[in-house]
Amino acid sequence: MWKRALDRAGVREPRLRRDYTEQRRAVRRFATAEYAAARLLLPAALLPHVVAAVAFMHDTDDRIDRGTPDERAARLTEWEALVRTSLAEGDSALPVLRCLARTAESHPEIRTHADDFLRGCEREAVWRTMADDGELRQYVHEYSLPALMLTAGLLAPEDAAARTAYTDGCHLLIRAMQRIDFLEDLPEDLRAGRHGIPLDAVARHGADLTVPGPELGRLVEEQADRAAADLTAATPLPSLVAPPYRPFVRALVGVQHLRLDAVRRAGASLATRTSGPSAPAAARLLLRETARSVWSGPRVSGRRVPGTRRRSVGSPPRP
Repeated sequence: MWKRALDRAGVREPRLRRDYTEQRRAVRRFATAEYAAARLLLPAALLPHVVAAVAFMHDTDDRIDRGTPDERAARLTEWEALVRTSLAEGDSALPVLRCLARTAESHPEIRTHADDFLRGCEREAVWRTMADDGELRQYVHEYSLPALMLTAGLLAPEDAAARTAYTDGCHLLIRAMQRIDFLEDLPEDLRAGRHGIPLDAVARHGADLTVPGPELGRLVEEQADRAAADLTAATPLPSLVAPPYRPFVRALVGVQHLRLDAVRRAGASLATRTSGPSAPAAARLLLRETARSVWSGPRVSGRRVPGTRRRSVGSPPRP
């Protein structure tokens, strides 16, 4: 499967094939469920490029996730120079950047998304708290959305109007995802000396983020309701991408609903433990979308092409 994906993605040089394989191993380690969804639900030709984008995003985030704000900013400046050089020259001493540069040759728009993402990293490197919902939304706009678009941009429709609607839908989705992230990871974030729950909401409910109690429970419910509103507004998102990509996008949105359900169940206990979606429920969702994509597609060489209709839909846009 993986060798075929590299072939279909046009990655034929032995060194680059080893580089992409190395990034695939890394992505499977730190994003096992996401990798499984991509492997099962995306066209093979797209999988290596998604792997390259996710590996780059994770590597970047890891570099700026430790130390003082000044140390983070210094590492970001150094990293930005390496990224921009690799994209300009099409090569790098680092496998993750060699893959990014190769993917940018096939999908030039990733250059814009990488540039937006690196600019957003300036905010990610220094933030400590969110004063209010407006600041959280600005954080999502500047950092979280560009991070998502590194991969989501590969699935974007070619038509300009449809692309705008798709980006707006991605914005709603990632705003919900980011709010859920901040709830799920509350105890870990507090240990790291920062958290993303808006301070005005904390004060409004009189909540102590370190102690389970009814005040924190009400705060969690309020934030979960806001995430749910954005998820509902993002419901049309799968219909905005080409048919081969719809099972993957449906699964992505579906997993966020599972995460949100888990957050609501955890409630005030999020002060002392992290939350996450039910593994059996996530597996059922993934299997359902896999079966749906297989049985809805035309057969090619004895197997169905996931996510396509019985009539030809043409070449899918870049993932």
